Amino acid sequence: MKITIVAVGKIKEKYLTDAMTEYAKRLGRYCSLNIVEVTDEKTPDGASEMAEDKIRMREGERILQKLPDGAFVIALALDGCAPDSLEFARQMERWNVNGISHMVFVIGGSLGLSREVLARADYRLSFSRLTFPHQLMRVILLEQIYRSFRIRNHEPYHK
Repeated sequence: MKITIVAVGKIKEKYLTDAMTEYAKRLGRYCSLNIVEVTDEKTPDGASEMAEDKIRMREGERILQKLPDGAFVIALALDGCAPDSLEFARQMERWNVNGISHMVFVIGGSLGLSREVLARADYRLSFSRLTFPHQLMRVILLEQIYRSFRIRNHEPYHK
């Protein structure tokens, strides 16, 4: 199985890059992992809704360019399905059993994802109704993907 994470912005904090490196190493026995970063746009203080839409659209264009043909696209979105860890593991297994061999998870920037990216997504996933920094979301996503593989393989970890 191949998993790609397309995310807006770069991670600068060492503690987050260390956590991502650790989960990427752990995931190596279960899947081929690729993390693709696209450039984020600066959001000026007090930006209008129209200015924010333009920022989302520019970031969205960059994201769409990185989505491989034929991949199953999962957008992280507040309005998405919010499974618990067991349900997420079962869902990933169903996708895999149904022939999906390349999953692309998309994490937007600080303003979220553009309408175009959400329209391209095959599935919308929410980890919570809470808002998380998009840099931290990468670590959370990697951990949950790793947890799902452990659950699917009946290996201890998820409790």
